[in-house]
Amino acid sequence: MEDSSPQVPDISNGDPLWRMRAYRLACELVKESWADAEKLAHHRSTERISAQLYTALGSIVANLAEGYAHSSGKDRARIFEYALGSTRESIAWFRSGEPLLGAEVVAQRTAKLDEIRRMLMAIIPRERDRLIRPSKH
Repeated sequence: MEDSSPQVPDISNGDPLWRMRAYRLACELVKESWADAEKLAHHRSTERISAQLYTALGSIVANLAEGYAHSSGKDRARIFEYALGSTRESIAWFRSGEPLLGAEVVAQRTAKLDEIRRMLMAIIPRERDRLIRPSKH
């Protein structure tokens, strides 16, 4: 059987973003959750959950990548807060899909999301007070 899940690009070759554990976990979740989204999409009552779930998971990855690229801590903190919101949203969508996905799958996925949430809760306050590059005043 061929794997039809989307391929997460290998950016580990020198990109410092790959050192961020929250980002790596989010990338793993996007790949692992493709089958979950497909399963949810095939049932009328969970079709919308599928789209919302996969969008929220992708948003975590995208916001972590974007936030990592910003030069000021305040900008990073703001964008990491978006990732935190998407993390919490993903947890809610997984819980909504539990009757179809099963308790074990949901527990595995939400454990990773909870780890990302905890990391972001520690990172965001630190970033608010951090200046990455000195301003040119």
